Amino acid sequence: MQVQFNSDSSVMGTENVAERIEARVREKLERFAERLTRVEVHVRDENGSKGGADDKACMIEARPRGGRPMGVTEHASTVDDAARKAVNTLAKRLRRHFGKESAHSHDQRPEKAM
Repeated sequence: MQVQFNSDSSVMGTENVAERIEARVREKLERFAERLTRVEVHVRDENGSKGGADDKACMIEARPRGGRPMGVTEHASTVDDAARKAVNTLAKRLRRHFGKESAHSHDQRPEKAM
C-alpha cells in the first residue's frame, strides 16, 4: 500500500506533520494493506490565516484493488485531529466494504459424485 501525502502551505507550519499523519494512517489501515493499492491524504486549512473553529480539513481516499476509490473528509480545529477522525471513519468503511465482499463471495459448489 502506497501512502501519498498532500497539503497546502499553511498546514505545513508544524514540525513533522506529514510523518505523524502518514504513520497514523499506516497503523490504522495496516490490516487492509494487501487489499489497497494506494491511500492519498490531503490536508488543508480552509480559511487560511483567519482562524476559526474546525477550519482544518483532512480528506483521505483509499483505492481498493479492483474496486472503486472511497474517500472521507473530516474537519477539526487541528490537522492531527482532522486526520485522526478521517482515518477512523475510513477504517470503519473499509471494514464494512471488505466484510460485505467476503460475505458475498461464495465457494464453488462441489461437483456431485455419482
